[in-house]
Amino acid sequence: MVGSVGSVTVVGESNGKPEPLPEELINPESLLAEDLPIEEEKPKREIVLGRNVHTTCLEVTEPDADDEVTGEREAYMAGVLARYRKSLAERTKHHLGYPYNLDFDYGALAQLQHFSINNLGDPFIESNYGVHSRQFEVGVLDWFARLWELEKNEYWGYITNCGTEGNLHGILVGREVFPDGILYASRESHYSVFKAARMYRMECIKVDTLMSGEIDCADFRNKLLQNKEKPAIINVNIGTTVKGAVDDLDLVIKTLEETGFKHDRFYIHCDGALFGLMMPFVKRAPKVSFKKPIGSVSVSGHKFVGCPMPCGVQITRLEHINALSRNVEYLASRDATIMGSRNGHAPIFLWYTLNRKGYRGFQKEVQKCLRNAHYLKDRLRAAGIGAMLNELSSTVVFERPKDDDFVRRWQLACEGNIAHAIVMPNITIGKLDDFVDELILKRSGWFQDGKILTPCISADIGVDNCACKFHK
Repeated sequence: MVGSVGSVTVVGESNGKPEPLPEELINPESLLAEDLPIEEEKPKREIVLGRNVHTTCLEVTEPDADDEVTGEREAYMAGVLARYRKSLAERTKHHLGYPYNLDFDYGALAQLQHFSINNLGDPFIESNYGVHSRQFEVGVLDWFARLWELEKNEYWGYITNCGTEGNLHGILVGREVFPDGILYASRESHYSVFKAARMYRMECIKVDTLMSGEIDCADFRNKLLQNKEKPAIINVNIGTTVKGAVDDLDLVIKTLEETGFKHDRFYIHCDGALFGLMMPFVKRAPKVSFKKPIGSVSVSGHKFVGCPMPCGVQITRLEHINALSRNVEYLASRDATIMGSRNGHAPIFLWYTLNRKGYRGFQKEVQKCLRNAHYLKDRLRAAGIGAMLNELSSTVVFERPKDDDFVRRWQLACEGNIAHAIVMPNITIGKLDDFVDELILKRSGWFQDGKILTPCISADIGVDNCACKFHK
């Protein structure tokens, strides 16, 4: 997701050399170049784009035409995969900046890997292709429909290939319901929201955000009043990417109503990629429910749920889907999704996890994540490091480390002057201690001579959360 903080300069070359990760197998990484001060007050980071950048390549070699003995080749490939597995295990130990739950065990599902499972077409209309998992998919959709309080005969949905597809679909439904509607999204909305606007050639208005990252409804009100003649399609963030801010859904709806937008003149899509599955289990959190005038909700399956492959869940009202769907004779089904073929394994993984954990299991994991996130924020602040944690979030925002090697080692997500760590169910207190201890050690070297001052990030996370010499 892209927030409103910081900016990026695209350049043609990198000043740094690729770093091998680890010795056994080098893992391709994006390359960051050194700081380039475009403006005196706001140094910008360089990112290498527009060309193939990789640190290594596992070449595909063709077997000999008369090679009947494959033992040597099989041994070679087995060795490559073993080293790759070791690399994954090492990188997983230092995975802290991206919202993936790596605490799972799907060994029981290995028996299904021999089948090509494809859920093409409408989940609720069986096609001629028989190797599918629609029965699992609909079971998962029913579970999420109950979670968001929408009756079986009133919803439609499907298991998407990723969270972005959920946003693309939700906004597309809104566009089909209101072809002349204007898309409103906060500046800290996920980049896929603005991608959708470009793909669908929609007029898109960016709304300012508060320091927390939450949508500024005062600015939203002003922009609605400037465009009262057109329907409104609104993206509401149930947790922004950078700061983990949760937009106030009730205030968004109230703002729409007070500016003269009746329920038949607006469509709300809720992007709940990570926190959409966490919020229902936080007592003081605002409720995301179809009992409110919302049009769709999407959530990622590979984030808090912990599915090992990217996927997501998209739920919308059944009354809206007819504006989008078309019958496809080739499939003997209806097409109302973004993609054609869909991963038929993903619904089984989601179904398996929902059955194992259920509401109570997720509630325990949410509480654990929130506790550990507060622990991380407190440890950072105690060490004199500026840090912020939104009340309903497990995303801890702090000053950007000066060392890009450290950033890559811990796989931190950075933007402008800040970075963040997302505390997921697999993140233990021990891992957080290792991270903070290493950060403190590295930091002592970055600022030891006094020539470089600890950064001021008050403009990013507020004066109260900044730990520079002016705001301690």
